[in-house]
Amino acid sequence: MMTRVLIVEEEIIIARFIEQQLKAHFDCETAIAISSGEAMEAMPKLLPHLLLCDINLEESLSGIQLVRQLQHHYSFEVIYISSYNDKNIIEEAVLTDASNYIIKPVDEMQLFAGVRLIMEKLARKNSQDAPAAVLNPVQLISLRRSTKEIAEIMFLSPYTVKNQRHKICRKLGLKDENNALLKWALENSEKLT
Repeated sequence: MMTRVLIVEEEIIIARFIEQQLKAHFDCETAIAISSGEAMEAMPKLLPHLLLCDINLEESLSGIQLVRQLQHHYSFEVIYISSYNDKNIIEEAVLTDASNYIIKPVDEMQLFAGVRLIMEKLARKNSQDAPAAVLNPVQLISLRRSTKEIAEIMFLSPYTVKNQRHKICRKLGLKDENNALLKWALENSEKLT
């Protein structure tokens, strides 16, 4: 399985350098978001396994705040990349269960070492725990599971699953008709695995 990586970095030159290094050393699909808004739009399309996120996005939302928001809806590993080397900010990043923290300026070896450990962890997780990857509601929808079946598999109430379906439809810009999400999931099934 190819690892999907979203790079959230407002400086496009740095983002392209990171992307180039990832593609040179790892079998991965990448996307770049230069703002928190672009990152939020990219998440349901890419469904990344790994997020490389700058902390200082020079927006109302920091990289740490962005990751917290995204963690409510998605499951992924995160590596922060930042020029901040302040202990308090690092401690705040730790609270988001970050896998690593790389201090800028980023060099090739530093990036390789930081990402390599996570790639190995992801590879082991996928080989040992393939059924766990299915525990994503959109993946279960693409397998034509009913709301009741998804609720049982994920140990949720059917009401919660219905709410998740509605939120996913809104985020993807789909109409709330019966099969809109199923059609989307089937069309994008390769990205869901």
